[in-house]
Amino acid sequence: MIDPNSAVDASPVLAEDLVNDADVTPTADANVMADQAEIAAPAEQDLPPNVHNQRWQSYLKDCRELIHLVEPLEVAGRIVKVTGLIMVATGIKMPIGGACFIPLQDGGRVEAEVVGFDGENLLLMPQSAVDGVVPGAKVFSMEVTETLPKPQFGRPPRRRAQDRARHFPVGDGLLGRVVDAAGNPLDNLGPISTEVMAPLSGRVINPLMRAPIEDTLDVGVRAINAMLTVGRGQRLGLFAGSGVGKSVLLGMMARYTTADVIVVGLIGERGREVQEFIEQILGPEGLARSVVVAAPADVSALMRLQGANYATAIAERFRQQGKNVLLIMDSLTRYAMAQREIALAIGEPPATKGYPPSVFAKLPALVERTGNGARGEGSITAFYTVLTEGDDQQDPIADSARAILDGHIVLNRTLAESGHYPAIDIEQSISRAMHNITSKEHQQAARLLKQLYSRYLRNQDLIAVGAYQPGSDPMLDVAIKKRDQINAFLQQDIDESAYMQACLQQLAQTIS
Repeated sequence: MIDPNSAVDASPVLAEDLVNDADVTPTADANVMADQAEIAAPAEQDLPPNVHNQRWQSYLKDCRELIHLVEPLEVAGRIVKVTGLIMVATGIKMPIGGACFIPLQDGGRVEAEVVGFDGENLLLMPQSAVDGVVPGAKVFSMEVTETLPKPQFGRPPRRRAQDRARHFPVGDGLLGRVVDAAGNPLDNLGPISTEVMAPLSGRVINPLMRAPIEDTLDVGVRAINAMLTVGRGQRLGLFAGSGVGKSVLLGMMARYTTADVIVVGLIGERGREVQEFIEQILGPEGLARSVVVAAPADVSALMRLQGANYATAIAERFRQQGKNVLLIMDSLTRYAMAQREIALAIGEPPATKGYPPSVFAKLPALVERTGNGARGEGSITAFYTVLTEGDDQQDPIADSARAILDGHIVLNRTLAESGHYPAIDIEQSISRAMHNITSKEHQQAARLLKQLYSRYLRNQDLIAVGAYQPGSDPMLDVAIKKRDQINAFLQQDIDESAYMQACLQQLAQTIS
């Protein structure tokens, strides 16, 4: 016999099933089932908790937590060949520029970067010595495999290959620090205190979106301020041979330039110069607002390339914050030589005086990352030193750099040997942005001083032997009369700062 109260004891699930079935039954039956559902509904509040449902929910929660702890499958290749600077790996697919590492038997590891491929084999350039690598050693990818971020995180998805590559520390936590090309501290001041990370390759700025060069930048050097005025966001090359005072001039600009942040990239230079530049040239005050990236000559070619890109990435981050950055890179020639080592090692044919074509493609890609940002952002004023072998201005790297930069400052060995410091040759030097950021009076005064200086040099031999007769050339007479004043104006001690307004006043007094 059926209990008349059995409908009251029915579970909510049965009531829902009755309602769902009502959607497909005739109208009369639907009304009956609806009445039964109404009878069952009031009893839902008095039901005990569903123990089975709670157990399933708890089980699914545990499963979700365990899934997050599961590590992905390990994909590895193996080393099949090591020749000179190149390691050959097979069994793994990675893009050009991807980072990987080879674990060693002693617990260490060798990091490398994909610089090319040959069929199914990858060509790897190690970042350090390959001592300890054995045949068949495993190769693991270091590529970031982060999934697309959720909307509430506010971060753009990593669509570019560069964004999925390794990221390095940038930001205010690097101020006052000295790091290597991988972002590791070299100054024994503890770990880098920053959580901001960025890839080595920044995003390209639309040239039509860049802010124009409109403001002057005071570098604190009289000959540059008056004769080769620098604009904020300009890129200039410092062309010099060895031993003519380019490092000293860079140090003067680093101390006296009116910039918010200074980023120094010491690429391929002697290790001794790193400490000297920091302690003797920058000093404590200069280092406090500076970031130094050191990749000396004894590191691998890959680390020298990485050091230059890392210094540029740091400067780009400060520019995004609206700051005016001074980027000093010593030197652009060592950067080109590092790329030449890599290109020749992977079999690229040399083109111009032993330099493969990829070298001349890398230079503008690095330089164009600097300059002014989009309107509303900051700027990167960059000085790149360019070594001229034997003071040859037609060196392929010097010639290529001169074409892609916004001006060049040439240091003359003859002036340096005569004790004229800074040994800036104002005849061969030029600032391509000077006519846009200076007044007409300033331009005319600089042009007149340059004419007097050049006129005297052209006739120096005649004057020395007494063959020149005064009155033959009125401008030369003025040049002879003002020779000492001009030389004194163009020279400057390393501890002397000469700011823009004082430089213009001294320029006017010199030519008056």
